Amino acid sequence: MTVNKRDELRYSLLDSVFAGRDVNKPLPKYKFPENEHNAREIMQVVLDELYLDGNPRQNLATFCQTWEEDEVHRIMDMAIDRNMIDKSEYPQTAELEMRCVHMLADLWNSPEATVTVGTSTVGSSEACMLGGLAAKWRWRARQKKAGKPTDRPNLVCGPVQVCWHKFCKYWDIELRELPMQPDACHMTAESMLSAIDENTICVVPTFGVTYTGQYEFVEPLSNALDAYENETGINIDIHVDAASGGFLAPFCAPDIKWDFRLPRVKSISTSGHKYGLAPLGVGWIIWRDEKELSEDLIFSVPYLGGQVGTLAINFSRPAGQVISQYYLLNRLGREGYRRIQMACYDTTQWLAEQIERLGPFEFINTGDPQQGIPAACFKVRDDATLPYSLYDLSAKLLERGWQVPAFKLPANVQDTDVIRIMIRQGVSRDLAALLLEDMKRTIKHFESHPVALPMTEQERGAYKHN
Repeated sequence: MTVNKRDELRYSLLDSVFAGRDVNKPLPKYKFPENEHNAREIMQVVLDELYLDGNPRQNLATFCQTWEEDEVHRIMDMAIDRNMIDKSEYPQTAELEMRCVHMLADLWNSPEATVTVGTSTVGSSEACMLGGLAAKWRWRARQKKAGKPTDRPNLVCGPVQVCWHKFCKYWDIELRELPMQPDACHMTAESMLSAIDENTICVVPTFGVTYTGQYEFVEPLSNALDAYENETGINIDIHVDAASGGFLAPFCAPDIKWDFRLPRVKSISTSGHKYGLAPLGVGWIIWRDEKELSEDLIFSVPYLGGQVGTLAINFSRPAGQVISQYYLLNRLGREGYRRIQMACYDTTQWLAEQIERLGPFEFINTGDPQQGIPAACFKVRDDATLPYSLYDLSAKLLERGWQVPAFKLPANVQDTDVIRIMIRQGVSRDLAALLLEDMKRTIKHFESHPVALPMTEQERGAYKHN
């Protein structure tokens, strides 16, 4: 062996990664690399870049999970190469998906949970779109049967997340999004009735409004639609966007009627990777019964020597998230979910009480399980003036790693700035107490160093509802 080759072997085995040949020069970032590189060194380069991201555990803007049990990590690793769409190649994975559908149907009080239909998705946005498509197909069938035109469908909702804007644009539907009002940050029965007509494919209440965390209560909307049908003969369905609330109310506010206990509710979507506690990449859509989903939307694929229907917008995707959801439903049960979610509510309410003492803040949501999800959402009182803006507060907290979003509410209250703090599994009371101490220090700093020109939403520019 030559000396040169011996040196190369020594380099590859003994040298520090930071003295490696592949990290001593810049890597091509926007041009496809010509050569292969040392795995350990490229891994170090990638990890170093990721250090510039925020710490997920301190991300109090997201609704999504940022902590998982070791068992979930093991499941995800085991399932990394299983394709969820391949029902015939991975029939037992498909079986676990079906079991989750029936479990959720039971959780949401389906009249026939053992024979209901539903599917997993990559998240609640895809689930919303599938629910919307089924609603459009049902509406179109009713219109054709009555000999009426089908070229002007509309969808009525309150202030919604951008997925519904996408749905209506992609499938050529008029979006009738009812704006917030100073005394109502969500859709009311009165505002809904002003927007519906015979071309309404469905009404979509958000069971956990993205901006504030408040529930849009479904039962009053359903009752109003019952009365509307009695007066006009026009039957309008409800799809509940329960991205967060679907995994909260059944455990922490079971008396709220928002689900299939209301006959007008034809479908429910939720996000498994939010308060369903699963890793990022899974949502669910459940229909009340088979007749609410047109067979025209279902495609048949081979499954265990027979056929199984599939409905999806996306195609290939990893199966680990669905398997993890099945693990969590069995691991926790109603008791475990109730315990975890109530801990989130308790921490939210404690944090809201403490923040209220720090300044002239008015809370829109305090984390009351009867009113919304575990989110502390507050604004500055109308009669108060602070030596800083909420955007200054948000930006200053980021210096300590806290991602606490400040943003404007949508029309017609776009002059209202709010901060919304999400509490999820993994945000302990101790972690919330650390945030509170940093908020105290930040406010004290601004009181002794008033901001000459308060920061605006455009200047802060770190949070968007998409």
